[in-house]
Amino acid sequence: MSRLSLSLVLLTALLLGYDIYIGAGESVASTPIPAPYQTGMASWYGAGEQGKLTADGEIYNRHALTAAHRHLPFNTRIMVTNRENGRSVEVRINDRGPYSKNRVLDLSEAAAKALDMKKSGVTPVEIEVIQRGSVKLPRAVPGSTLP
Repeated sequence: MSRLSLSLVLLTALLLGYDIYIGAGESVASTPIPAPYQTGMASWYGAGEQGKLTADGEIYNRHALTAAHRHLPFNTRIMVTNRENGRSVEVRINDRGPYSKNRVLDLSEAAAKALDMKKSGVTPVEIEVIQRGSVKLPRAVPGSTLP
């Protein structure tokens, strides 16, 4: 990565309110959380997406407790509660979505099963942020200096 590109990434991160950590040749920016919780409708996705790449570059595993959210940083851990039956599950954000504007979250099949929402397909949920995730920036080029 060129020095100019790295400078633009760091400047953008600072302007967006990211905390920047630099050490051992690696930079990490953690994003601020817009609100402690959110409510809305959640859906789920399963076998049709199994093995495909998620937005963060992982291979989707429908048996893992993961979810897609439009804005929360990758690796953010959230508690999702089904507002119809009170069941809750902790999931990790590893994808972007949902693409239906009437929904706030797309859950993995395992998370949907834990919330007892597989049959209905869509359910009202409450989202509580447990631990915010972070965004890794590219490694610094050896011998270069940061702006």
